[in-house]
Amino acid sequence: MKTTGKHIAAVFIMAMLFVAGGLAQQTTPLQYYTTPGKASLNQFEQPKTNTVDFNGLAVRIGGDFALQFQGLTQSNSGDSLAELANNFTLPTANLNIDVQLAPGMRMHLRTYLSSRHHAEAWVKGGYLRMDQLDFIEEGFLSELMEVLTIRVGMDQYNYGDTHFRRSDNAAAIYNPFVGNYLMDSFSTEPFMEFTIQKNGIIAVLGATNGRLNQRPTPGDDGFAVFGKVGYDSQINEDLRFRLTGSFYNSTDKGTRDYLYAGDRGGGRYYSIDDGRGDFSPRVNPNFPYQTAFQINPFVKFQGLEFFGVFEVASNGADAGGSFTQLGAEALYRLGAEENFYIGGRYNAVSGEFSDVAPTYEVDRINIGGGWFLTDNVLAKLEYVKQTYGGDFTNGGSLQDGEFSGLMIEAVIAF
Repeated sequence: MKTTGKHIAAVFIMAMLFVAGGLAQQTTPLQYYTTPGKASLNQFEQPKTNTVDFNGLAVRIGGDFALQFQGLTQSNSGDSLAELANNFTLPTANLNIDVQLAPGMRMHLRTYLSSRHHAEAWVKGGYLRMDQLDFIEEGFLSELMEVLTIRVGMDQYNYGDTHFRRSDNAAAIYNPFVGNYLMDSFSTEPFMEFTIQKNGIIAVLGATNGRLNQRPTPGDDGFAVFGKVGYDSQINEDLRFRLTGSFYNSTDKGTRDYLYAGDRGGGRYYSIDDGRGDFSPRVNPNFPYQTAFQINPFVKFQGLEFFGVFEVASNGADAGGSFTQLGAEALYRLGAEENFYIGGRYNAVSGEFSDVAPTYEVDRINIGGGWFLTDNVLAKLEYVKQTYGGDFTNGGSLQDGEFSGLMIEAVIAF
């Protein structure tokens, strides 16, 4: 009863924030900021442009809400998996606070009001973004800051492009489907990041300590470096092209690397048995330290859209092992306003947890579509099927395992 009460309270708070957020959006525009909603679809790095004057401290309150109806079934060779029922899953909610602190200086903070993995409200993370250094001296390094953005905080860092199209707990309006990618490269860690954007060229370099839970003790003092290079251009009125390559490398000083285990909100498909509880049915290589590469093409021609993923993660420890992830999304957005879309996603992961471990294989197909009722409200319908293979699953609960069925999701973002 206590948990249910918290969820009801979270929904009530979100309703109040919806009104407050709408007013804030009209009266407190922020610099170097993209407003959540359909207008910001396919926005990757926030652009290095600004049309807003600084008029003192400004606060914008926003939020996200997501609710799913799950109609899935699962099976394996031993018929030992739990029976699933058709029902609603836990509603999730985010509270977002963005503050303009100074010219070209902005803070972002996100709190999970309700999430699968935690019943209580808790801070997901936040960061400070600097696009000008006028707080040091007016016009300080102004020519450099025309192309440079500095982010520092305890939040997600910019490795790969999949995190721009994933569901961050209730923030699901930019994900055309319900679930995230199988190897979900997302974590909230202490980081500093430098991004250069000029004439379509993108360059990112940053560092983090590779830790999700912090403790200043010997033997847990590793760090990771990451970066990205790419090109993103609106070639003409009909065609946009983007291609990026990212890298990530962590050292052997840490006890565990969180690159694929940093999302504390929990997985979207509930009660699927792969031994990972709230985070099923994702794939986490669970390497103590690793090197990873991700390549992401994105093409949009009129209403047709393609996004791809090629990723390799290799174990840095003596035990060896590596995983490869492939992903491809094809969407078609209908109408002059693109309020409707249909499409599909294919995602596959294969690899070994060590040099002597058997091969683990999993693939997923999503087919569905969505309807933007307004710029801030999205309804999704999808069919999903995930299957397991490889020698690793032999004799276990995932031998010849699969789940499939329909998912419905309603999303609000403001």
